[in-house]
Amino acid sequence: MLVADSNKNRQILGMSIERLDAAGAGLTAREIAQQPAIWPEIEALVAGQREALDAFLGPLLARGDLRIVLTGAGTSAFIGECLAPAMLGGGWRAEAVPTTDLVSGPQQFLQPKVPTLLVSFGRSGSSPESVAAVALADQLVDEVYHLVITCNADGALCQMAQGRANVYSILLPDATHDRGFAMTTSFTSMLLAAASAFGVLPPGATAEPSAAAARVLDTMVPLLEGLVARRFRRVVYLGSNALRGLAREASLKLLELTDGQVVALFDSPLGFRHGPKTIVDADTLVVVLLSNDAQARRYDLDLLRELRNDGRAGRVLALSGRDEPEMGGDCVTLHGAGLAADLALALPYILFCQAFALLQSLALGLRPDTPSVSGTVNRVVRGVTIYPLTGDGHVPRG
Repeated sequence: MLVADSNKNRQILGMSIERLDAAGAGLTAREIAQQPAIWPEIEALVAGQREALDAFLGPLLARGDLRIVLTGAGTSAFIGECLAPAMLGGGWRAEAVPTTDLVSGPQQFLQPKVPTLLVSFGRSGSSPESVAAVALADQLVDEVYHLVITCNADGALCQMAQGRANVYSILLPDATHDRGFAMTTSFTSMLLAAASAFGVLPPGATAEPSAAAARVLDTMVPLLEGLVARRFRRVVYLGSNALRGLAREASLKLLELTDGQVVALFDSPLGFRHGPKTIVDADTLVVVLLSNDAQARRYDLDLLRELRNDGRAGRVLALSGRDEPEMGGDCVTLHGAGLAADLALALPYILFCQAFALLQSLALGLRPDTPSVSGTVNRVVRGVTIYPLTGDGHVPRG
């Protein structure tokens, strides 16, 4: 639920609601802060649809020839990047393919003879590419099914789902339909809804991560303010497997809310050594999102030690679900999340990154609810022309 405007004494990240509203940050701050309370609602919503979901998904997921394509644009695409590793680990053929790729190269990414479940994520559900991707799948794939997860009852995706036997739609509560520019609640809620729908997170999996996320808001403001005060020109987020997709979302959040004034990158800890590490200098903050998976965590910790031994970065910070001596002193431990699956751990991790991006935006004198000073980047993408396919799949010449 959104924080009531009448509650003027309420503070978010050390600032009053009144001050945040005046600074053009009230929407985004509320949407970041409401997440720990909303996540249990999302779990309950999916649980309430369990019978209908199983009737739709069960026969499909039992098929050995089914291909699952997780799709969306921008932040919505990164939901698929977070989910795909867990779904592959569950034995399904799952791929994250952005709608922006499906639309520009449909015959490269859609396989006509392969039964396909297209899982579409959309905050508004009205991005041109999202609508076009569904239409292209219907046009090109002989046997196609759709699972739509969206935050907007009035969006094109939700409307498309009505009355179609090959479509199931999960409409999330209106509070998840972020009104601020940046996707925050909508990202975590759609991620959680999908993870719950496919059973890659069991019921109740978010209880401890939700508590850990609430503690970020209550106890970590001085740390976040200290990071902002350093005025880093570059920030790198690193995560393994599912957390690599989360690192990508964290970097986009910082780029969006700082209007590109802070350069933000992402990679995996192992991949970072293969060239991207050259970006590190004294004005760089590196944030390592430590995995709870035993295998991945060893590699995460190796790079954490290496970066600190290099002595080149302005600061190397680790986020972790549990304490370990080898993490060193510069670590944010989200107590209570030490046994969480990485998909559940992603929830408090991204809240920390969202909060940092919001405070960084304010420090730069921007208005986080509408951070694009030029107005050339919009909450719902504009200016996209969707071209029809000819019979051979090629765009006709003008």
